[in-house]
Amino acid sequence: MYKNILLPTDGSALSDVATDNGLKFAKAIGAKVTGIYVMLERAPESFEDYAPVEVKAPKLDEIAKQEADKYLKVIADKARALGVPCETYSMKHASPHQAIITMATQTGCDLIVMASHGRKGITGELVGSETARVITGCKIPVLVYR
Repeated sequence: MYKNILLPTDGSALSDVATDNGLKFAKAIGAKVTGIYVMLERAPESFEDYAPVEVKAPKLDEIAKQEADKYLKVIADKARALGVPCETYSMKHASPHQAIITMATQTGCDLIVMASHGRKGITGELVGSETARVITGCKIPVLVYR
């Protein structure tokens, strides 16, 4: 069956639900998990030139890395408590869904377990969904928690 399950996180409560369920599933089938947090890559011509000194790029990058470490530690700690083997990665990328697909492929994941806010109608069309983009752009099965 599945041997390596990718657990993308954005640190939200809904993402935590998907992580918890993904970990329980991994434990039940004897799979390992791979956690990922995607840090958004900013374009060089971003607002940085207009920002106060204390929020310039190095500071924003440092804050993003601290956030990534915090959310990935949650996955690693929960996996350890359940006895599920776990690796975690953070990645800077302009497109979170592409980063998720790339990481799943590079680490040999055979299932992705992630959350979706389930936006519908015009909001769903305008805002879009990283989960929907992963589903349509990836050949790896995706289990979605709403």
